[in-house]
Formats: sequence, structure tokens, C-alpha cells
Amino acid sequence: MPEIFNDMKTMIINGSPRREGNTARMCRAFAEGVRSRRSDASIEIVNLYDYDFKGCRSCFACKLKGAATYGKCAVRDAIAPVLEKALEADILVLASPVYLMDVTGVYKSFLERLLFPKASYEAGYRSLAANRMQVATIYTMNVPKEMAPERVLESSEYFIGHVLREPRRVCAYDTYQFDDYSRYEVEVFDESRKRVRRAEVFPLELEEARDLGRSMAVAAEA
Repeated sequence: MPEIFNDMKTMIINGSPRREGNTARMCRAFAEGVRSRRSDASIEIVNLYDYDFKGCRSCFACKLKGAATYGKCAVRDAIAPVLEKALEADILVLASPVYLMDVTGVYKSFLERLLFPKASYEAGYRSLAANRMQVATIYTMNVPKEMAPERVLESSEYFIGHVLREPRRVCAYDTYQFDDYSRYEVEVFDESRKRVRRAEVFPLELEEARDLGRSMAVAAEA
């Protein structure tokens, strides 16, 4: 079930299967930033892995002339209410860990369902989104910054920006993956160095997420 903290509407979409992992912690840090600026903020964190849904089915109901479904995803499943609430938010956060140099499959499926209905085939590919909310992206990854898949992330963010608004990004790099590294075959990683980084650098990345939350709460007030 979603976590609802408590009227500025903030929707945080967590595309990680780990409810207490690095991505979840970054999401909560962002929420803390928003709340530090707006104590009355309504903040909902949605964990996508809690929902049974698929990506776009290519039914094109969202492109039918004169139809009630024009500009809307016609599939009525578990994620449909989340899509509607996300499009009405004042602040929308889209968060994912990086797997195989890309966002998770469930996150990508959510983006398909969220963005494609609002990306019209009208002249200039006009956006049908009535609400151009503040948007943030959060990514966490096991690799250092110099190995981050920038082009892949920018590709998704291009469509987010076209349909909604250009997102502001915050990342956590070179993350600590396992509770006990000795149980896994991980010869390519130096666990002791990772542990030090988790203690010294990850708190700074969490603070970046808090700062972004505070900044976007200010921007949403304008």
C-alpha cells in the first residue's frame, strides 16, 4: 500500500523492489525536504512493485478522435488511480535504481502508461497534459558517476520534459548493495571501500535529495 504522510500534493514513485533500499531512502529524504518547507504537504510514496500492472498495450484508445479516452490511458487496472493522481500532483518524483545500465522494467512500464497518452500526434506532438507540475528524477546505482548511463537516462527524461516539465535530477552512485558482502561472489568490488563510502558519501547524497525537495517545494509555491 502507498505510504501517505499527510495542501501541496507530492507524489513519489519508487521503481525499486526494495522497500528499504537506497532508492527508498532517497525518496524519503526528498519527502523530508518537502515537509521541512511545507508542514501541511500531502506526500504519497508509491512502491510500484506493490502493484499488478503492465506497460502500454498499444491499443491507441488514447489517440481516438473524439473519444472519451482521448489523451487518457484506457486500461483500468491497479495502477490506473496512481496515474491519475500523479498527473494532478504539484510535485512528481520518479525514482529508480539502475539495472543493466537502465531504469527498472516496472519503472519504464509506468512511464509508458503515464506519458504516452499525453504525448499527442497533433501538430508538433503537442502535450495534452493540463498540469505542468514540478518534476524530479532520482536514480541510484552500483557504479561510480563516470560509468553512469547518462544517455539512457536523458532519453527518458526528454519525454518527461516534453509531456510534463524538464525534471531536476539527483543521484546516488557507487551504492552499497548487500548487508553481508561475504555471502556473495563480488570480486570486482572492494567491500571495505564501499562501506566507507556508504558512511561518508551516501549521507551527502541523501542531503542532496532533501535539498531538492526543499527547493521544489519553494518552486511549487510560486
